[in-house]
Amino acid sequence: MNRIAAFAAPILLAFTTAAGAQQGPGQHPPLLLNGDTVAVVRSDQAGTLSLPKGTPPFPAVILMHGCGGVTQNMNVWAQRLRSWGYAALILDSFAPRGIDNVCGKIGKFPPRERAKDAFAAAAWLRARPEIDPARIGLIGFSHGGSTALAASVTRRVTALDAEPFKAVVAYYPFCPEIALDLASDVQVLIGSDDDWTPAGRCMKWLPHYADASVHKPLLKIYPGAVHAFDARAPSRIYFGHHLEFAAGAAGDSFEITRQFLGSHLNPITPHE
Repeated sequence: MNRIAAFAAPILLAFTTAAGAQQGPGQHPPLLLNGDTVAVVRSDQAGTLSLPKGTPPFPAVILMHGCGGVTQNMNVWAQRLRSWGYAALILDSFAPRGIDNVCGKIGKFPPRERAKDAFAAAAWLRARPEIDPARIGLIGFSHGGSTALAASVTRRVTALDAEPFKAVVAYYPFCPEIALDLASDVQVLIGSDDDWTPAGRCMKWLPHYADASVHKPLLKIYPGAVHAFDARAPSRIYFGHHLEFAAGAAGDSFEITRQFLGSHLNPITPHE
């Protein structure tokens, strides 16, 4: 079964008058619920696509979750992207495969293999009339961030006969140790105190690229921030690692991401 064919938009209730509905002063007509106004979001489908306000075709951004699967933070990001003028596609690499998580067992589903999902999703988006096929970006988080980096490597793009992403943002990825030829512009955002995906790896990785590199990665390290600093949730230990929201780092990273995407995808709506 084609996993990408299972996409559906989030539940949408259209405030439309039902045929024959009686209206009176101060009364609201009932909602019209049908196949055009409600989409069933199943737990086993490959993704959820939502569109911004405005006139299509829209630029689009694919969101790739971390090792624990789709979280509420992905929904928050989708809403944020829509407010910036992008169609947002939350891609679930795990549920359709019956995978719970790959935390602590990355070899179960390596980012380089998962990158195929990102390209399949982009191909699906390009075939949709609401999407501008020339303006598609990718954002990944943790395992998804490492996947986003894997999807930016030229040899992988070539091997899959895929089109490079116009912009790639990797939140707290596990940076590679060597410089790989990149086909996309990349922005990495990570905390200095991340004990799961160390910022030091990214610091050692970046100098391998000459300043004149066509796709030299950009790196922003947030002092004191740890893993999942962008996700508004209580401080916690997850699989032995410290996760905590950092308001200052999060806010700055959102603005950097907005500007980075804007410079490559040209959103059609103003600042949030």
